[in-house]
Amino acid sequence: MVTRRDPTTRAFAALADRTRRRILMGLARQGEAPVNSLARPFRISRPAISRHLRTLERAGLIGRRRRGRLHLIRVRAAGLAPVRRWMEQCAAGWQFSFDALDSALEKERLAGRAE
Repeated sequence: MVTRRDPTTRAFAALADRTRRRILMGLARQGEAPVNSLARPFRISRPAISRHLRTLERAGLIGRRRRGRLHLIRVRAAGLAPVRRWMEQCAAGWQFSFDALDSALEKERLAGRAE
């Protein structure tokens, strides 16, 4: 059973929202950025941006530090590690399946030549 505490589930849930993905892409380009700078491209309220940032933070995808009254946000690459591991496991299984399919098709092709 998957729980909301599962880091992979939290990361995928956070990444499921387009606004949050755009925030992460902006941070990837800018590095560390203040909340006001991150909110600027969106036509949503400040509380909505704050909720998106909290979701990303709970998922471990961003980090926050304060400099005076300014909140600076940065990407936490380590937060994507559970997602990366899950995708690598899936890719390994898919690669095995594709290799088996290639082998079966090659055997069929060779059997067709022998006839």
